[in-house]
Amino acid sequence: MNEKRKNISRALRYSLPFLFAASTALYSKPFGPEQLLPSDTTAKGSYPREKTCFQISAPWKAEYDVRSDVAIVYGMSDDFNERAAKWKEKGYTIHFMTGIAWGEYQDYFLGKYDGKTHWEEGQTERNGNMIMHGVNVPYVVPTENYISYFKTLVKKAIDAGVTAIHLEEPEFWARSGYSPAFKDEWQKYYGFPWMAQHESPEATYLSSKLKYHMYFNALKEVFQYAKEYSESKGKRIRCYVPTHSLINYSQWQIVSPEASLAALPGMDGYIAQVWTGTSREPNFFNGLKKERVFENAFLEYGSMVSMTAPTGRKMFLLTDPIEDWPRSWDDYKKNYQATFTAEIMYPMVADFEVMPWPNRIYLGKFKVAGMDEPQPIAKSYATQMQVMVNSLNDMPLSENRVNGSKGIGVLLCNSMMFQRFPTHNSYEDPQLSNFYGMILPLVKKGVPVETVHMENLQFENTLKNIKVLVMSYSNMKPLSPDYHKSLAEWVKKGGVLIYLGRDNDPFQSVKEWWNSNGNSYKSPSVHLFEQMNITPAEGKTDYTFGKGKVYIVREDPKEIVMQSSGDKDFLNLVKNAYEKDAKAGKFVEKNFFYLERGPFDIASVLDESVSEEPLHLKGPVIDLFDPELPVLNEKIVKPGEQAYLYDLNRLSKKSDPKVLCTAARVYDEKYKNKTYSFVAKSPSKTWNSMRILLPEKPTDIKVKNSSGQAVTDIKSAWDNATKTLLLQFENESDGISVALKCGK
Repeated sequence: MNEKRKNISRALRYSLPFLFAASTALYSKPFGPEQLLPSDTTAKGSYPREKTCFQISAPWKAEYDVRSDVAIVYGMSDDFNERAAKWKEKGYTIHFMTGIAWGEYQDYFLGKYDGKTHWEEGQTERNGNMIMHGVNVPYVVPTENYISYFKTLVKKAIDAGVTAIHLEEPEFWARSGYSPAFKDEWQKYYGFPWMAQHESPEATYLSSKLKYHMYFNALKEVFQYAKEYSESKGKRIRCYVPTHSLINYSQWQIVSPEASLAALPGMDGYIAQVWTGTSREPNFFNGLKKERVFENAFLEYGSMVSMTAPTGRKMFLLTDPIEDWPRSWDDYKKNYQATFTAEIMYPMVADFEVMPWPNRIYLGKFKVAGMDEPQPIAKSYATQMQVMVNSLNDMPLSENRVNGSKGIGVLLCNSMMFQRFPTHNSYEDPQLSNFYGMILPLVKKGVPVETVHMENLQFENTLKNIKVLVMSYSNMKPLSPDYHKSLAEWVKKGGVLIYLGRDNDPFQSVKEWWNSNGNSYKSPSVHLFEQMNITPAEGKTDYTFGKGKVYIVREDPKEIVMQSSGDKDFLNLVKNAYEKDAKAGKFVEKNFFYLERGPFDIASVLDESVSEEPLHLKGPVIDLFDPELPVLNEKIVKPGEQAYLYDLNRLSKKSDPKVLCTAARVYDEKYKNKTYSFVAKSPSKTWNSMRILLPEKPTDIKVKNSSGQAVTDIKSAWDNATKTLLLQFENESDGISVALKCGK
């Protein structure tokens, strides 16, 4: 064994088991309730409702006063206290957010913090270029000194009275790893000199693991400090990580702690940062590379939900009515509807970040077809967006699930991020096709497939509802042999496992637990099959273990989607496994997803699917994607479209007046002496549409602004069949008072 191999073996033996649970450090023991569940009380009482939130770096302004429960005030600038105080004055609970891998930390890098510059701590590429997020804003190698600096920012936020901190986007670019600071951290962590990650698959793997560990450790240290310091002040701060999905970080070639954080003491939850910008990343299907925004968003949200499901951590789901890249308003609207629909198809989560940067949305200007100059948001889109956003304040949890053949899962692992850059031995995985090959053919056939995180396998209920599990080691590697024991036990009890892979990618032979310290398996799958007494034979596909079944297909998943009609055999295999082996019922192929959630009907009709037939949804329903909030007897949804409807058939009390949907938030509802009154608040100078259930047609409608003056520019229309009133007027941040007299 040469010196490099000795060093790698030593690193695996001593340094990495702590991080990746190879020696059961994080996942083998069940966590107690005090570790699994975020605290919902402070030393001084209960937290207020925190169902909806938005993040904002700008000072309060009436034109973008969104009226969610929480304002997450972004960035520790000199005016932070002033900004936070103003948002609090307007009725918001105040959280603090800042990026942990990048931010306006020029004082640290320019020498104002400790008298030293710290450019050596910027994430650096092989050519010596530092990866920047802005002027004098590099992506950071989180050294011990940087973590100490970061704690000073958290202290200021806690002193300002925030109730939670959000440390977003712990990101280490896969193409980085060449800075002096990273080389120093390598020596400290592994105990031998740095190795350039481009030189071998093993160096790449070790580099990614160190990146992974460094942000895990940074968050662990900062969260522990936040908890201890806040408790010393008589309260308990909560700590969240807003982060992209594992799927997106793997696509974008970024390494981040992801699933390991779900078991981190002091970690209260996540914000799932999924939006048009992440979901429009192209992928391959049927040999065609293109954007598939709804499908991508559906999988991204699903991976975030499954990541935390066994741990009880809180999850906010985010989407954005626009995106970071300048595009047209029509593009934003189309893709917002797609990502929003995907978001609310997970009824086990009912907390939302309704938008980031509302000032950018309400005051920004972007392209409009046929016009030379960028334009502000159209009144109609602002109204539609606000109807959607405000509906989230009433979005319930539900036991219902998206229709279709349930119980089919695809296995994920954090190590998916480790194999994305650079390429070795000419082995390519274009657009993460070794993942999408296992899952996109199912999604396109209307199967509500789940993602399962390998890191969660040792939680008892992770595979409880999974009947057929699809996996591959072409795009990831198991970080612990214990995962295989869990999979084998599940198969033994009746699970059906489908393994896809030629096991010939260059990372199969990296020095890892399956080929070191007494093990000599050629690939990790050999160890997996051994746990089930299986010796794969050429020409043989199916094997039995206990009450379960294992299929071994020597084909990389990317081959299923990177060629035309490449998924036929795969789909037949899944169907057979589902119906005959798992006896899970009929394997249903369709071209739509549909969910009933409280009063809401949520639907998406897929293109590239089993047919081009539209979906017909019977009414009466209110179309929540239409700013006029029409009542429809039938909604027809075409392939490539989504629908969001309020189903009037599911109203529980049709005799009681109620605002059913509105482009504002409703406060102070009263019903007395046949008069229904309330106050509606929303960003000023936007147009409010609302549909209101009433016992009978109103005989008098009074609308007043916050100064008590009558608002005359109102529109109303009564729908006698549904006993609903459409009422429209201009919004005001301080509130518009409405009084509706019903009868004499």
